[in-house]
Amino acid sequence: MLLAIYSAVLWLVAPFVWAGMFWRARRAGANWEILCAERFGHYTQPWDGPRPVWVHAVSLGETRGAATLIRGLLAQGDRVLLTHMTPTGRAEGARLFADEIAAGQLRQQWVPYDFPGATRDFFERYHPRLGLLVEREVWPNLIAQAKLCGIPMLMVNARFSQQALEHVHQIERFFGSLLRDAYTSLDLVLAQTAEDAARLFEIGVRNVLVLGNMKFDLQLPEVAIETGRHWRIALDRPVIAIASTRDGEDVLFAQALKRLLTKQTRALFFLIPRHPQRFDEAASHLDEAGLRYARWSVIRRDSPSVPYIADLQVILADTVGEMPFFYAASDIAIVAGSFAPFGGQNLIEPCAVGAPVIVGPHTYNFKDAVHDAVAQGVAVQITGHSDDANSAEKTAQSTTALALIQAFEWLGDPVSLEQRGQKAKAWVAQHKGATKRTLEQITEFENALGQ
Repeated sequence: MLLAIYSAVLWLVAPFVWAGMFWRARRAGANWEILCAERFGHYTQPWDGPRPVWVHAVSLGETRGAATLIRGLLAQGDRVLLTHMTPTGRAEGARLFADEIAAGQLRQQWVPYDFPGATRDFFERYHPRLGLLVEREVWPNLIAQAKLCGIPMLMVNARFSQQALEHVHQIERFFGSLLRDAYTSLDLVLAQTAEDAARLFEIGVRNVLVLGNMKFDLQLPEVAIETGRHWRIALDRPVIAIASTRDGEDVLFAQALKRLLTKQTRALFFLIPRHPQRFDEAASHLDEAGLRYARWSVIRRDSPSVPYIADLQVILADTVGEMPFFYAASDIAIVAGSFAPFGGQNLIEPCAVGAPVIVGPHTYNFKDAVHDAVAQGVAVQITGHSDDANSAEKTAQSTTALALIQAFEWLGDPVSLEQRGQKAKAWVAQHKGATKRTLEQITEFENALGQ
């Protein structure tokens, strides 16, 4: 009954949701294919051969986080069906697994909307051997139809924040135990931390294990790392990456740079928007601030020693897939998505190449990693202050400025900065192994099922 009520409500609100998606896609310039057949469970390509392992990575962060797991599945001979909800996730999957897609080892599709018919058609078309949901993407009809089709469902690299717990309680006000039932129907949950597991246990999930965070097992391209380091040496200037900025953060950093940069400031900044559809918007903010900048897409083949690059204050990183290069070329990484209330972005990648990290106050997506990194001395979190405690905008302005000031202070003590960088690499190394443990648990789970 709860599923029927939920599905009816979903059909009623769907046109408004699609309108919002159309507006977002038009504003961002991205191709969401909102009303394409795949979104409704209609897939034209037949599936031949062994049943696939289905991996659902909703967006960009989940796709990157699951990359080592997917490579592990492919290495042991599995065929993989990889689904996404957002175009950024799908584009990243296509980039990461281009060879495997061409070879037929991996196929990408849109995940269907959570309508009963669409989810049923999806499972009947592909009938995966098992489903792996990355981090926290649970939909009631999707889970219910998987059960009806006899498909085991696991959640891997699961994170379940206090906000997620509160979200479940909010849903209960309208749909009773609907979302709680979906979580408790999962056959196995492999959590990142004990805190995640405790919150999942609170909503009734009993089959949960703590394996760590697979994002520590990232495999960075050595060529990109070495190229970035050589670029930095040839530049012969300090470099600070302002990475993974989200909507509203580019303008904050542009304004802060305008106020704080002086003729004596030798540091060069990479401004790296998280989503490619916002490159032009970020450029407009740099223009408005009057900063001397260039687009990386225009100058990337030029030597860092040429005079006009030496005169730049900012390089707008307007290409996709070069984040390892930017981090390797940087002395410090300011990881954004945390200066406006987006929950933060992944700080593990810069630490892996030895760039100590500064983050803002909003880091609930990576709360445990941030807390541990700060405790180990490889990161600093700027909590900020404002004369007007009710002004989120003033607090954001304060924290962006304080982050830059903190970066300048680090640059003033190169010996301490080098030590932080070495600690950062060691910190990542200490936390590796979650992917291996996850693959072992998946194998053990399937063996227990007799598959």
